[in-house]
Amino acid sequence: MITQIEGLHHVTSMAANAQENNDFFTKVLGLRRVKKTVNFDAPDVYHLYYGDEVGTPGSVMTYFPFPDMNQGVAGAGEVGVTEFSVPVDALPYWQDRLASQGVKSLEKNDNFGESRLEFRGPDGDGFALVERSGDDVRTPWTGGGVPEDVGIKGFSGARLRLRDTGPEAELLRFMGYETVETADGLTRMVRENANGANVLDLESMPSAGRARQGAGSVHHIAFAVPDRAAQLAVRKALTDTGYQVTPVIDRDYFWAIYFRTPGGILFEVATNEPGFDRDEDTAHLGAELKLPSQHEHLRARLEQLLEPIRD
Repeated sequence: MITQIEGLHHVTSMAANAQENNDFFTKVLGLRRVKKTVNFDAPDVYHLYYGDEVGTPGSVMTYFPFPDMNQGVAGAGEVGVTEFSVPVDALPYWQDRLASQGVKSLEKNDNFGESRLEFRGPDGDGFALVERSGDDVRTPWTGGGVPEDVGIKGFSGARLRLRDTGPEAELLRFMGYETVETADGLTRMVRENANGANVLDLESMPSAGRARQGAGSVHHIAFAVPDRAAQLAVRKALTDTGYQVTPVIDRDYFWAIYFRTPGGILFEVATNEPGFDRDEDTAHLGAELKLPSQHEHLRARLEQLLEPIRD
């Protein structure tokens, strides 16, 4: 069994408009933009990162905003809901705040004894705010005007939509997660002694069509490991089990490996090092356009091509 995984590292999705995406996460949800860079494989597209003050692993939502991208189609084989942790009794504040901002599809419900507020992002993205008890001691980012006693602490976890949850559950058990409860078509799996972003719910959707990615779709979900040595150990364990895992890729702010799960979801394993302050000090994270070294020679063209983002 893999023991090095500490919970989620980040979740990466796609959007159709960079400004709208930026405004939703910084002005509506009150997160901090901790990095403004570009897609490694398509440098004419932004890669935007949002999280807590320093972009702590387990707090970071990232986006590729492809201009005018068609909306994704929900279905099996995807991360259907990305879930953020908030303090107990914070949901009334968030219901009022989100409703006043015109956020769509607000719905309060309970899963496994936790109160939740589900809602949709600008591109139809599925999100939930989950009231977590005192076991989540992370400090929320308050720079967006959200009071600390109701602020988002980072991820709680995510809901994976699958035709068959069995193979995915087997993989997650191998990755150190434990099944703690099953109810109403959901299987809850938890990584104990983790970073707070430690809950995955597997939703059984045996008759659902396959998801089709587009704006509002999660591109991949990433798991955190402390360093490169731990990542190499995880990679060896996965490849020894038969998974096709990419070589280690330098993503500037972390090193990454990727593999496809039995249910068709793209998993990443990312290091906590070196972090988002490697090229900007903490006070100015996300302020300037940062380019991977292989794209630095394109700066003049990209600064003309990429639509400026108003803060």
